[in-house]
Amino acid sequence: MMAISAMATGCADHSIPKAQLPELDTSNPLLTEWSTPHGTAPFSQIEPAHYEPAFDAAIACSRAEIDAIVNNPKKPTFVNTIVALERQGELLGRISGLFFNLLEADATDEMQAIAQRVQPKLTQLSNDISLNPELFARVKAVYEHPGRRLSVEDKKLLENTYKSFARNGAALSDDDKELYRQYTTELSALTLQFGQNSLAATNAFTLHITDPAQVAELPAFVKETLAADAKARGQKGWTVTLQAPSYVPFLTYSSNRALKEQLWRASNSRALGGEFDNTEVIRKIVDTRLKIANLLGYETYADYVLENRMAENTPTVQNFLQELLTATKSYADADYKRVNDYAATLGFKGALMPWDWAYYSQKYKDAHYSLNDELIKPYLQLENVKKGVFLLANKLYGLNFTPNPDIEVYHPDVTAYDVTDAEGRFMAVLYLDFFPRATKRAGAWMTEFRGAKRVDGKETRPLVSLVMNFTKPTETEPSLLTFDELETFLHEFGHALHGMLGEGSYESLTGTSVYRDFVELPSQIMENWATEKEFLDLWAVHYKTGEPIPAEIVERIVAAQNYLAAYANVRQLSFGMTDMAWHTLTKPFEGNVAAFEQQAMAPTQVLPVVEGTAMSPAFTHIFAGGYAAGYYGYKWAEVLEADAFSLFKEKGIFNPEVSGSFRENVLSKGGTEHPMELYVRFRGHKPETKALIDKMHLGE
Repeated sequence: MMAISAMATGCADHSIPKAQLPELDTSNPLLTEWSTPHGTAPFSQIEPAHYEPAFDAAIACSRAEIDAIVNNPKKPTFVNTIVALERQGELLGRISGLFFNLLEADATDEMQAIAQRVQPKLTQLSNDISLNPELFARVKAVYEHPGRRLSVEDKKLLENTYKSFARNGAALSDDDKELYRQYTTELSALTLQFGQNSLAATNAFTLHITDPAQVAELPAFVKETLAADAKARGQKGWTVTLQAPSYVPFLTYSSNRALKEQLWRASNSRALGGEFDNTEVIRKIVDTRLKIANLLGYETYADYVLENRMAENTPTVQNFLQELLTATKSYADADYKRVNDYAATLGFKGALMPWDWAYYSQKYKDAHYSLNDELIKPYLQLENVKKGVFLLANKLYGLNFTPNPDIEVYHPDVTAYDVTDAEGRFMAVLYLDFFPRATKRAGAWMTEFRGAKRVDGKETRPLVSLVMNFTKPTETEPSLLTFDELETFLHEFGHALHGMLGEGSYESLTGTSVYRDFVELPSQIMENWATEKEFLDLWAVHYKTGEPIPAEIVERIVAAQNYLAAYANVRQLSFGMTDMAWHTLTKPFEGNVAAFEQQAMAPTQVLPVVEGTAMSPAFTHIFAGGYAAGYYGYKWAEVLEADAFSLFKEKGIFNPEVSGSFRENVLSKGGTEHPMELYVRFRGHKPETKALIDKMHLGE
């Protein structure tokens, strides 16, 4: 998953009379110039109390910049209107980039309270810009009569700017504009509340174990992780949390069904009732989104969203999801039966429940592929994995990564790197933040404190951050990753490459600023290298002995790569279909959240349904992130990457011509052109679902 923010300094339009600009408090580090390496944030100087006054000053600065554009006596032009709009708000972008990224990665109660107060102000500013009739008139005038020969990049900026106004209410009547303001303000507060409830619900549950017999069967790395969690909480024994590095291994290796059921139910009923209930928040979110869509002339919120996506419309997405489901559902059911039958040979009676699945599917994998986390993890020491990922970026794109201790970080777990290319050109700063903590939300994501751009010949390079929740080191062992965590690292690093290799004049068009269903191509294609022996042999060594990962283990990994592929595919389709169900509603939602979700997931159901659970109340991707009516994009991108990686397989996984073409036509271009044009330029043809289906080797 990725998220995007920006970072810059000062008011963009220095021609504005000083009297019209807000007076900035130079004692506030957020409002001063930073004499730091590459203009990075001086985190140690910034306190939570600095944010709100800085936001207020930056909002005032942005308003002055907008007023200057509106009141410009000269005829509207591409430069004085469209480019000026792109450049305005730099100070606000810098502050927002810092604040909202830290709100995800290192949030405190104070930061969350500030967010609740600041968000309405930001929404009001956004609405005041998009609903300003004089400003829209200038944008429309340039859109209809550009008055000069524009580059491809300029044309895309003009098109995006005009569409942004039109899609954000600029053409509405005055009465409807007021409704739009009301709805968007409510929606921004609701999505913020949803995310905060989800985080609080995740942190609220722990399973504390004091009986050694209940953890005796667990692998040493799991016991040490749980013991470390307990110790950090001032407890004796072992503590299981709902964070993935704790939750997943316990379900995978414990045979204690009662404890696993308790844990699974807790995870799958997060924010479903109770103190941090999100069910009413969901109802309000989907209803408010529907109101916004209807106000703008769309029947559903999905229709509104998908107009600006590679897929382009709702029928295309629904047909796409159904096509993949039809091709794989019977194989997913067969996957379930295969594991269930195997469990029966071990004495299990009845149907496997969801909390049994990880344990018995792992047992099957152990028996048939002789493969498990304990076998692989010693070869995936985090430091070695990091070297391997950096090496891959070097072999494909000539990038080098050098730790820079002079760059301040926001938490002791974080490390900052200077990124340079083969010619020594500075490309980016990369922050790496690996381990879970109570102040960090679950999952893994890439984000930016600042994007790439060129202004008056001066280039600004991006500040990119990767935030993950990997297995922590213990008192006796370094951080050893699971194979899934290796894939996650490669995935998020693909997003980072998209950001670091971005080129262009306009920050809103560079890096990961692309259609949401295209943005996962650079990330998902990177996962393919996780099972390439030629790549693993370069760095994957046993952390104690230094022995390279044996060829037979790599062969087993490859053999097991498509184990339960159909099941995993259908599980992802269930999320995409649930997302589309919520966002193709045509009437206000008055039903039961769990029942609605159950109905939406019914065509994809493989494991037994468990009453009293639902994933929607913690589905932050669609209710607190940017994936509303867009979760299908993960599968869409899988089709793209399966087809794209086949070219690497054909020409060589480190082939410089293929990687050079991918960099030139995909990674560097960002959103400067339509993604289908970029993809076809790289691959030579449009993608088809057959590439993904073939990759799964169904029935073999």
